[in-house]
Amino acid sequence: MISTNIQTREKRERIEKMAVSQKKRRGNLTPYLFISPWIIGFVAFTLGPLLFSFAISFFDYPIVGTPQFIGFDNYVQMFTNDPIFWESLGVTFKFAAILVPLNILISLLLALLLHQNVGGSSWYRTIFYLPTVIAGVSLSLIWAWVYDGEYGLLNYILSWLGIEGPRWLSDPEWSLFAIVFAGLWGQGVMMLVFLSGLKNIPKELYEAAEIDGAGVFSKFFSITLPMLSPTMLFNLITAVISAFQQLTFALVITKGGPLRSTYFYAMYVYENAFRYFKMGYSAANAWFMFLIILSLTFVLFKTSKTWVYNENERKGKK
Repeated sequence: MISTNIQTREKRERIEKMAVSQKKRRGNLTPYLFISPWIIGFVAFTLGPLLFSFAISFFDYPIVGTPQFIGFDNYVQMFTNDPIFWESLGVTFKFAAILVPLNILISLLLALLLHQNVGGSSWYRTIFYLPTVIAGVSLSLIWAWVYDGEYGLLNYILSWLGIEGPRWLSDPEWSLFAIVFAGLWGQGVMMLVFLSGLKNIPKELYEAAEIDGAGVFSKFFSITLPMLSPTMLFNLITAVISAFQQLTFALVITKGGPLRSTYFYAMYVYENAFRYFKMGYSAANAWFMFLIILSLTFVLFKTSKTWVYNENERKGKK
């Protein structure tokens, strides 16, 4: 009888342990079930195509026909036997060198203006953010009309001032600047990020500086800029990535011309894939672009220690 009771108790304990274990397993699986749509989407539309593009960069991969493994030939040809590769890379670096500093400067100035306590500031924020909600192709068509040498709005306004506007889109001297000006139009997101950063700066710092007799410029360079430097790093990295991926304006407005003055690297990748159907070669181009962006991001992160204010590091040193 005693032996039977012991066996029954052990069986009950074993069943309870199994029930607890099953409940724990279900609890561990629940978060993964919730994020499973994202995981499936990431594998199907990001990781899978990414690995596939890396694999085909070692193939002669026409859309129609049998792919042939050629090793590093696509990369070798890109560096040694393709002048358009270097030309498009130069245009992209030049574009980024002009656009990124202007983007940072203008969005910071707009954020500083909108940070002031003036009436209707929410309306101004909406107005400056609105261009970013317009789709890239629609915005490109608007700018194509603005830059039109004969019927364009910009040259019409310049004529009021007695200035004969240039042929913005057909003159190689002006076409790249025209794309830069158009790229400056979408400042909304960057401006809002700066604005959020400004709002997070403690007011006590400004009050203490005013007691010490600090002026406007002194407060800006001693408080605002250092406290805003992490936000600036974020905006700088996103601006660099965006500049190197610029495609829509050139594709819609200038088609890379005139004389390839707006032939960006992203357009070079696009045309190799969808105009010349050299998918393997285009994949090699795309992976080189990825390495460029990765390198620039790495350099920005490494150099950021010298100019980005870090509250945690400052406390650690103390």
